[in-house]
Amino acid sequence: MRSALTPLTRDRLRQLTAARGWPRLLAPRRVVAALLVLLAAVLVVRPPPQARGEPTVPMLVAARDLAPGSSLRPDDVRIVRAPESLRPATALTTAEQATGRVLAGAASRGEPLTSTRLVGRENSRLATGDPSAVAVPVRLADPQVAALLTPGARVDVVTVSPDSATAGVLLAANATVVTVRAEPPADADRSGRLVVIAVPRADATRLASVSLGQPVAVTLR
Repeated sequence: MRSALTPLTRDRLRQLTAARGWPRLLAPRRVVAALLVLLAAVLVVRPPPQARGEPTVPMLVAARDLAPGSSLRPDDVRIVRAPESLRPATALTTAEQATGRVLAGAASRGEPLTSTRLVGRENSRLATGDPSAVAVPVRLADPQVAALLTPGARVDVVTVSPDSATAGVLLAANATVVTVRAEPPADADRSGRLVVIAVPRADATRLASVSLGQPVAVTLR
């Protein structure tokens, strides 16, 4: 009798072991799933780099929306702190660096201000791709033309010939508009708006001198 029952008992034990093996296989998977959920929760509540103590550096930004051609004043800018990896290489860091400078293009509130955004050598070089380019302010004969110009526009600068009222003289070809300045109240009695144009250094002196005594116009490319 005992020998006959032994195989049955062995089979029952095998069945019970197999049935209990599923929870043992599922247990590690449940642990892994719980760990993944915990990791996701940690990532959600993890503080930003600045809050974790990442070093920050000062950076100058626009305190409000600024129009192109604006002469920057101390209340036009403010200093914020940002992670060093997020600060542009040419970013300004003090209000003194921007005060009195002319903004080439428009800037929105909170936008970083860099030296390349201001009228000057760096801006002229980037606008034209010519390391020798310089910015020359000229007053257009027709003030309405200035309203058609935007930073980056390409123009030819012309004037009338001293020997003929109908013949034109090309002063600068394929020049780049840097910015168009708004007329200050003290200068309202003069005709034409100042347009800052970037040209090769070889054309700058002639363009500046001719525009002082003769009307200057531009043709859009």
